Amino acid sequence: MDFRKGRREDYPEINLIPFIDILLVIVIFLAVTTTYARFAELKINLPTSSAAQTPNPPKQIEVAVSEDGRYEIDSTVVGDASIDGLAAALKKTAANENEPVVVINADARATHQSVVNVMEAARREGLTRITFATQTNP
Repeated sequence: MDFRKGRREDYPEINLIPFIDILLVIVIFLAVTTTYARFAELKINLPTSSAAQTPNPPKQIEVAVSEDGRYEIDSTVVGDASIDGLAAALKKTAANENEPVVVINADARATHQSVVNVMEAARREGLTRITFATQTNP
């Protein structure tokens, strides 16, 4: 039973317009005060050179490794295929050169050990600049 016959209870109404206004002001405030990422640039003064000549490229020692484990150093067949024999041949080839580059041209079917032998021989002789020659597929 409803004993409050003449009274009708009004539910409170929530007005959203002021709430939306406040949110828009906050969004505008955040957009204005936000600092965007700025990429810092380094100002570098690079050294200049008055010399017009370029330094001489280092000598390249070409070492070819065949499929059956034979070695050639600068088109000269190495008779002794041991690491000591390769080291002696590399030492002879790089006699008076300053930091020569050892370029290893290995056959695709050559064993890994053959290539490692060349690298070990170069290491023993102090030749630390080693690179491998490759070719692209046609």
